Amino acid sequence: MTIATFTLSVLLLLATPGPTNTLMALAGYRRGFFSAMSLIPAEILGYLLVIVPVACLAAPLFDEWPLLRDWTKLVAGIWVLYLAIRLWRIVPDAQDTRDVDARAVFLTTCLNPKALIIALVLMPHEGMVSLMPWLALFAGLVLMGASVWICLGSLIARSGSGYARPLVIRRAAAAGLLIFAVILTGTSLSAMA
Repeated sequence: MTIATFTLSVLLLLATPGPTNTLMALAGYRRGFFSAMSLIPAEILGYLLVIVPVACLAAPLFDEWPLLRDWTKLVAGIWVLYLAIRLWRIVPDAQDTRDVDARAVFLTTCLNPKALIIALVLMPHEGMVSLMPWLALFAGLVLMGASVWICLGSLIARSGSGYARPLVIRRAAAAGLLIFAVILTGTSLSAMA
């Protein structure tokens, strides 16, 4: 894979709405751009914690036992469903701006199926040394992608639109997470059947 193909593929994945992006946009909305930027290391660490072992060790296992990959996707879907329910049930408080924290971003990213796609499809599987430059490029792309989602959330907050109230934003984000969870668990359950 060329650097250009890798970069374009990763950017397309990072631009796709998903659980981590939803949380980053919500953090930008609630915390503001500069405060929410502190969450980006948690996202990068979450991705790397999954990508490195999967690309180096698990890719051969997933090739040999596809059911293991399906179970992994099912667990990720259940986690996203939990996040959607939790986000829907949060009662907005004008003083509370810390509902999206580094722990939530880290755990959500660890269970984000995009990490598996990146590890299994885009990253080289020839060992840690060959993986290092690709991981450095990936971390830079995550920084860019997360910044865009945070900026989007903070711009919505600044717009002052009546539709951009905290409860509406939360419920829209929860609905997006719910749709993502249903798709993810549905595809993994149908693959297991």
